[in-house]
Amino acid sequence: MTLGSRIAWDDTVLPFQLDASDIRGRLARLDGVLDRILEQHDYPPAIEALVAEMALLTALIGQTVKLRWKLSLQVRGDGPARLIATDYYAPQTEGEPGRIRAYASYDADRLDPTGPAFPQIGKGYFAILIDQGEGTTPYQGITPIAGGSLLSCAETYFAQSEQLPTRFALSFGTSREAGGVTGWRAGGVMLQHMPKASPFAASPEGGTGEGGLLASSDIVDGEEGENWNRANLLLDTVEELELIGPSVQPTELLVRLFHEEGPRVYDAQPVQFGCSCSAERVRRSLSIYSAKDIGHMTTDEGIVTADCQFCGAHYEFDPETLGFEAENGGMGPDAEADGGDADDAA
Repeated sequence: MTLGSRIAWDDTVLPFQLDASDIRGRLARLDGVLDRILEQHDYPPAIEALVAEMALLTALIGQTVKLRWKLSLQVRGDGPARLIATDYYAPQTEGEPGRIRAYASYDADRLDPTGPAFPQIGKGYFAILIDQGEGTTPYQGITPIAGGSLLSCAETYFAQSEQLPTRFALSFGTSREAGGVTGWRAGGVMLQHMPKASPFAASPEGGTGEGGLLASSDIVDGEEGENWNRANLLLDTVEELELIGPSVQPTELLVRLFHEEGPRVYDAQPVQFGCSCSAERVRRSLSIYSAKDIGHMTTDEGIVTADCQFCGAHYEFDPETLGFEAENGGMGPDAEADGGDADDAA
């Protein structure tokens, strides 16, 4: 593979379907996106691994949301790895890249920085949130943490909450290229079967997954189950280096894995690192506070500061311009046009 073809597939998500069965999928390759996400922070190796896996899942799942929608993944646990959060911002118009950002919160005193990553989440939940924009109610689905990896949590979520048999194969880590340049690379495949019905969905005993949760095998049977099992067996033959590249193009990999299933590819979706934080969004988040509350947030230097947890941007404000008692309600002159989240910076 030439350098040019390798770069062409970096930071892209390639949708596909298998014509021989009712299975759709996506193949993702990330490199610069992961580097940008992780270079914002000095995470220990265990946390880096969790953030990388979550970002790759976000790229694969996020490509399904419609234009201008926002998809968020969150894992919260009672272990030292307390929170892994990612956002996927769908393109504003066709052809533009999707944007991904991610961050983690952890207890450094309890964390084993070089130990296995997933067990350090502990007990908690995996959640997917979809924000369709102003005037709509965000959708949220939650399932308990299950399995031995974040990809297992995602598979359980789709089986339990969406009743969609879903399978992921992921690979990620740092790599060194010719010339000694070291960077993050990640790649993965997502398969999803659209079932006509779920034979176990109404069962009070639940499914065969961990803790009685539904598993993919509980949702498809008969010919659909045979198609699903066959596609999974083929995916089991994938090698980690094939997933991350750069020596195998995504289209070549799909033909190698699923040539008997009639793979059909669609236009690839580029993705890039992107954060939506801004000074006006911070003002919006602080507009609910009184002047007394703002006073408690003011530093000895007479300013209020805020740092974005995702990209590390630092903001400083005159306290007299913040809160609902300030002129214009602390919203700033461009707040109506800016809109957006209230928790981008804190």
